[in-house]
Amino acid sequence: MRIRWPRRVSGQVLAAQLSITAGVMVLATALFLAPLSSEIDNQAMHQALAIAQTTAADPDIARDLAATEPTPKGPVQRAAERIRRATGALYIVVMDSRGVRWSHTTTARIGEHVSTDPREALSGREVLQIDVGTLGRSARAKVPLHARDGRIIGAVSVGIGYGSVRDQLLAAVPRLLLYAGAALGVGVLAAIAVSRHLRRRTHGVAFADISALLDEREAMLHGIREGVVAFDRQGRIRLVNDEAGRLLGILPNATGHTLEESLPPGRTTDVLAGRVDGADLLTVSGGRVLVANRMPTKDGGAVATLRDRTELELLGRELDSTRGLLDALRAQDHEHANRLHTLLGLLELGLHERAAQFVAELTHARRASAEQISERVHDPLLSALLVGKSAIVAERGVALRISPSTLLPARVVDPRDLVTVLGNLIDNALEAVAAHPSPAPSIEVELRAEGTTAVLRVSDTGPGVPPGMREQIFTEGWSTKPPALPSSPEAGPGAHEGSATVSPRGRGIGLALVRRLAERYGGMARVTARAGDGAVFTVVLPEALTGNDTPTHEFTAAGESR
Repeated sequence: MRIRWPRRVSGQVLAAQLSITAGVMVLATALFLAPLSSEIDNQAMHQALAIAQTTAADPDIARDLAATEPTPKGPVQRAAERIRRATGALYIVVMDSRGVRWSHTTTARIGEHVSTDPREALSGREVLQIDVGTLGRSARAKVPLHARDGRIIGAVSVGIGYGSVRDQLLAAVPRLLLYAGAALGVGVLAAIAVSRHLRRRTHGVAFADISALLDEREAMLHGIREGVVAFDRQGRIRLVNDEAGRLLGILPNATGHTLEESLPPGRTTDVLAGRVDGADLLTVSGGRVLVANRMPTKDGGAVATLRDRTELELLGRELDSTRGLLDALRAQDHEHANRLHTLLGLLELGLHERAAQFVAELTHARRASAEQISERVHDPLLSALLVGKSAIVAERGVALRISPSTLLPARVVDPRDLVTVLGNLIDNALEAVAAHPSPAPSIEVELRAEGTTAVLRVSDTGPGVPPGMREQIFTEGWSTKPPALPSSPEAGPGAHEGSATVSPRGRGIGLALVRRLAERYGGMARVTARAGDGAVFTVVLPEALTGNDTPTHEFTAAGESR
């Protein structure tokens, strides 16, 4: 019957632990028995030595050895046998200086020469050895026998039967095996407990499957277009996939570091660290609008996912602009119908010259507004944005004016960034003006070049921004608008009147995005008070323009030219 190696990780670990435990027990038992046998031999030899020394110390034996003959019934034989029976020795042999036996267990051997060399003991040295004699293998000891005057007149040889030594060893084996078996049983139970725990943790996966799962995990994490950041229970980063590194600007060596060591302080760090509750939380990182979610894991850590919503936000803003433009066109349709009715009335009344003058005035006003923008803002995207915004602003009863100092050449490195900044600032200003009625509501836009630096300034006649809130309004999630519905694409910056709150999602992104874009260019975004009522938003974007074909002005840190 062929024994198959288990496929599951838990089964393989159990088999390996049982094999290791059994092997360790066998090895430990063998290593214990080897010195135990030697120790028992030494004990037997020292026991024989003690009996020999006791026998040699008996003065009667030394006296009888010198005064009598070696006979089976002699006093030396009787004394030696008495000691042998009392101590349980295999034999006690008393010999003279010639090596002739005066006592022996087999009385027929009395008077014969001993079978082993007695010279070492007769020379005055004690001898310990395991040897084979006439009575078989034994642990023996030999000591010199002294007369009263100190002369060596013989020797005493005592043997302990090796069978008794072996019996002691064998008697110790069952106890040793019992202890080894108990230790093995404890090891088996521990191995089974570890195996069951491992089976629950690994869900019955085989070792071969683990390698495949790891490969699939790496391919999935680094192949998906969604950022993934995993943290341990201490908040240290233990995994960052390629998309998360791109979105957050985290280096690959960030693994093992805390989030605060890898990212600057701000809303993005707070969201990823779990200090902000909620689902689908909006945040801005490196000029990108991200949707973040954080899910805790069973080991006390967490996994955060990030989706790039920048393009969606831009599309949402374009959709908002389109909707506003449609509203404006719808209103202008009514206005156009009224003008046509007026023109028809003039024609029916025969006032042909007045009708022609009326059409010329309307055409000139519209053309003058568009031409004014295109003459001062040479980039087509920015000028188109201003033309569209002017229609939307006019529909809401607000005047959009272009500052006389506006002059922006067509040397913009990335017009989309300036469109994002300018569109957010105008929308923000329109919300503020609409929420704060005034006799002449207006928004003024200024765009100019300072060498390769683009300066954008938007002022409005709204309520302004209190000094204590001028930094907070650029914080992600800060908005004065009511929370938008989840399906709403709007994530505007919010008006800057009165009080404000931090919106959980969908709000407070516009101004934060403006500041991040400015910081990405190495510039700044700030808000100051307008003369009278209102606010002035200034954004400075160094290196946003190419070349240097226009006169430059000295530029201050506050964004003012002089």
